[in-house]
Amino acid sequence: MSPTASPSGSASRAGRTLPQLAAALVLVLLLLVVVRLPWAGDLGMHAATVQRLRHSLLHPGNPLVDADTSSPYYSPWMLLLGVVAKLTGLSVFVVLRLAALAGLAVLVTGVFRYVRTFSAHRAAPALALLSLLLLWGPVLFNWSGFLGLNSLALTMAYPSAFALGLSFHFWAWLTRALRSEAGWGMWPGLGVLWALILLCHQFTGVVASLGGLATVLAAKPARGVLLRLGAGLAPGLLVLWLWPYYDFFALFSVGADLEAIHQPLYQDLAGRFGLVLLGVVALGLRWRRDHRDPLVLFFLLGALMFAAGGLTGHYSWGRALPAALVPAQLAAALEAVSAGRRAVRRGWACVLLAALAVGAWTQAGTLGYVVDQEALPRAVAEKYRTPWVGYQWIMRAGVKYGDVVMARTFPARQIPAYGPYTVAPGYPDVFLPDAGRRETAVERYFSAGTGVAERRRILREYGVKWVVGGSPAPWLRKAAAGPGDQTLYRVLP
Repeated sequence: MSPTASPSGSASRAGRTLPQLAAALVLVLLLLVVVRLPWAGDLGMHAATVQRLRHSLLHPGNPLVDADTSSPYYSPWMLLLGVVAKLTGLSVFVVLRLAALAGLAVLVTGVFRYVRTFSAHRAAPALALLSLLLLWGPVLFNWSGFLGLNSLALTMAYPSAFALGLSFHFWAWLTRALRSEAGWGMWPGLGVLWALILLCHQFTGVVASLGGLATVLAAKPARGVLLRLGAGLAPGLLVLWLWPYYDFFALFSVGADLEAIHQPLYQDLAGRFGLVLLGVVALGLRWRRDHRDPLVLFFLLGALMFAAGGLTGHYSWGRALPAALVPAQLAAALEAVSAGRRAVRRGWACVLLAALAVGAWTQAGTLGYVVDQEALPRAVAEKYRTPWVGYQWIMRAGVKYGDVVMARTFPARQIPAYGPYTVAPGYPDVFLPDAGRRETAVERYFSAGTGVAERRRILREYGVKWVVGGSPAPWLRKAAAGPGDQTLYRVLP
């Protein structure tokens, strides 16, 4: 029997081909999801940001309420999307679909480049991508900046997905620069890339920074390389300081306003991330082989920051958790192609395959974003979570760009996506000084115990032209009915 026809040769080819085929199928699924662009979470915030930029690139104002404030959502990536929307005339949601395509491309190529710094095995990038998307836990978890398949399906158009893709490129570029002891010319580019990641999504910027620090610590660079690295940081810091749309360094003083919404990150860790323990075992094996392994150091830095956030009540630090998850997931994939003996590699690959199958089943509801729920098997359909409907119907009823709409929190997370403002922001806004007062005004307006005079005063104070929800009143005229028995009222003079 010839070597090319041997059973071991066939198994080897299958071991390379199957992960690549599976990864390709997952990417096709994500591409189909882009067409649907399911709405949940923060999509309305990002759509509103593009809306403001397409109308005024230089002075967009607050993206959610009628106020002249800066916003950390006005990042370089969103500015580019605003320019695209302004020059092409494309609708905001078409532009967000293009953003999702670009973000997915940057992410996939970034993973490929970074994994190639660890292994030349043909199956390594595909296994790594599958592990990043599927190696999570038996309980579904969605959050921007986290790479679970279902989470990514809902957040591909977000700046966090683009920033995370740039982070993989940053780590790959930094690794190669340190290994080759690159000259002075490469380091300023790395510094600017680091700054762009921080400006595009601050939490992902922290993850990128921890990964970069781990890469430097693992490389033990010579003094001359450290000097070049320090010189490369200077243009990055300059970009952060000069960015005109918001004060990046002011964000360090507003973290306390974000702790409550991030506390859930510390709940049900075993259910959400239990399968990542396989990667922790792989990291232990890598540590035995090399005590300065960059993935091990990366994991330790991320785990320490996450733990410190939980112990001190700084729950927003929990957004650094991908700095622990990503290296563990990559280590699990790499062990299947880099373990010493063939029998060990095959055994590890079988365990990894079983874990990926569990993760895939947990996130099987993602299929519902591209296949009608009625066509799905019942067990899969039960995992599907219906996206938000949207508020296009209020625009058809006569609401115009820039009109102020009185609405509770949930509709306030979607209405600005179409151009109107709301009285109070649907999301925490650390740069809006009267955010608390606005939230109180909305609560008072919809409270059953609030008198007529106070309600009319609130409407006048904020220039409200429309009201979504609430009860009929003499100063309101019904304009339209929407999904879920919602009602749109026009405010009479």
